[in-house]
Amino acid sequence: MRMTRLVLPPTLPATMGCDAVGVPARYGFRLLDRLPRNGCVFADTNWWWWIVPAGSDLELIWPLPSHYARGACVPAVSPRLIRSPDTRGASPYTPPIPLYLMACQLTGTAPRWPAGIGTAQGA
Repeated sequence: MRMTRLVLPPTLPATMGCDAVGVPARYGFRLLDRLPRNGCVFADTNWWWWIVPAGSDLELIWPLPSHYARGACVPAVSPRLIRSPDTRGASPYTPPIPLYLMACQLTGTAPRWPAGIGTAQGA
């Protein structure tokens, strides 16, 4: 499969870097409708891709069959921008934690956090 870098509209600068989280197209509309806020969303026949800040894979184990793509370089032939933020001056990013939790819910996967995350240490 050819790798393609998702390109944001010039009016939406990626000041925090740019990665992407993809899910199979069968989850696309359900995920889009359930998120409280969407940034830029790209799609092709088989996958939908949400733009997230660079490093959104740190401390998260994304559920299968989702795919995390650093640098927004995705295995797709001709993805197209299907959704932009609704308001002017908005961010191109979808918040990664709600996206992660919804991806887990849609795939029937329990959220997994690395050991030590969210625990009181030294208490």
